[in-house]
Amino acid sequence: MKKLTGLFLALTALFVLSSQTVLAQGYSSMSGGTMGKSYPTMAGEKLMTGVVNAATGFIELPKTIILTTRKDGAPYGLTVGFLTGLMHTVGRTVFGALDTATFFIPTQPTVQPNFIWQDFDRETTYG
Repeated sequence: MKKLTGLFLALTALFVLSSQTVLAQGYSSMSGGTMGKSYPTMAGEKLMTGVVNAATGFIELPKTIILTTRKDGAPYGLTVGFLTGLMHTVGRTVFGALDTATFFIPTQPTVQPNFIWQDFDRETTYG
């Protein structure tokens, strides 16, 4: 009975996730940046982006301190910039891990810019 229940739960999860994948692919194909990309390409890009963001999230701390210091001065950059940098470090790392775990549902990137080294003079945003 336990094996049958496990099989049923696995099949239910498969059906639920496959419908989400189809919806994500339909949504992605309507947006401008992913027009004409195949499912394997979009899933691979999401996997790569997630792994890189999870691994390089710690660079958000000095990046945010530098940007805040340039904008508002050293005391503000070393206090508020440090705390904001910690928030961005956790954010990029967590969203990178989530993108890695859900790469089979290709969606638009959550973290902007996609990689830490892209547009280094712009503060990171989410959504």
